[in-house]
Amino acid sequence: MFILSAASLVPLAWLIGESTEHAAEHTGAGIGGFLNASFGNAPELIIALFAVANGLPNVVRASLAGSVISNLLLVFGITIVVGPEKSIDLRSLGAQLGLVGVAVLAVVPVAVLGYTGDPERHTAVVVSIPIAIALVVLYLTVVGRNLRRHHRHQVERRLEHPSETAWSLPVSLVVLAIGTVFTAFVSEILVRSIGAFSHSAGLSEFFVAAVILAIVGNAAEHGGAVVIAHSGDMRLASEIAISSAAQVALLVAPAVMLVSLLFANPLPLSFRWEELLGLGGAVIVAGAVIRDGRTTHREGAALLIAYTAVVAGFLVAGNR
Repeated sequence: MFILSAASLVPLAWLIGESTEHAAEHTGAGIGGFLNASFGNAPELIIALFAVANGLPNVVRASLAGSVISNLLLVFGITIVVGPEKSIDLRSLGAQLGLVGVAVLAVVPVAVLGYTGDPERHTAVVVSIPIAIALVVLYLTVVGRNLRRHHRHQVERRLEHPSETAWSLPVSLVVLAIGTVFTAFVSEILVRSIGAFSHSAGLSEFFVAAVILAIVGNAAEHGGAVVIAHSGDMRLASEIAISSAAQVALLVAPAVMLVSLLFANPLPLSFRWEELLGLGGAVIVAGAVIRDGRTTHREGAALLIAYTAVVAGFLVAGNR
């Protein structure tokens, strides 16, 4: 069931990526990337809430951390490798990457609590609440300003019309919504089968959640970004990868924490040190790639090598 549900996400990823590319013809790359990240991360939010309800806090944190890392290293790396060497929006990407860095630093106090006692204890939950609220407010403030900038830029270039073959904006948004609904349905099956899969494959639940589940849960962004990069639109492809990572770190993860207060076992943001090291390293490496505002195939390969190193570390880490 795990393998079949993962495979069924591939055509859904293509559908979401295709509809986002058409929507971006009307909105521009910045807003188009935000739309793809939002629709693509909705299933991830659902996966996390199902896992919380089933008493799998370590799986939730691992999948969220793995999602951010895979977007910054794996997805961004593949888009650079398959796409042309072009300029990217350094201002937008730099702001969102900085947000991810802030999120990593913000959860350090809770992570310390997780290593000085029970990571699920009430104190860790209490400390996580103001951090989660602050991250959500910060994300909405910064991304709101960023989207307004992209909107002004799109208005300034309003003489550039969408291509004749582009879907209308309403059609693009409807297809995005349909793809998200079906992806969410399949994502529920993933959560229910993760335990049996990890046992049968001889892998730790931490590795399955941080690597396999994170990649599958982000299939929409992965497939969409790669398809768009291959078509030559590196600005939109890079926006999808980086904005998705920022949205998971500052919106999805805090939102899951806050919503979990309604469940019997709330979810504190007590990430493992392996997860924090992976997150911090991903931010640094991705920042080095975008610093000159251009992409090269060599930099894409470097991102993929860095992701391979993280995966190897998660493989030997085992469960908490």
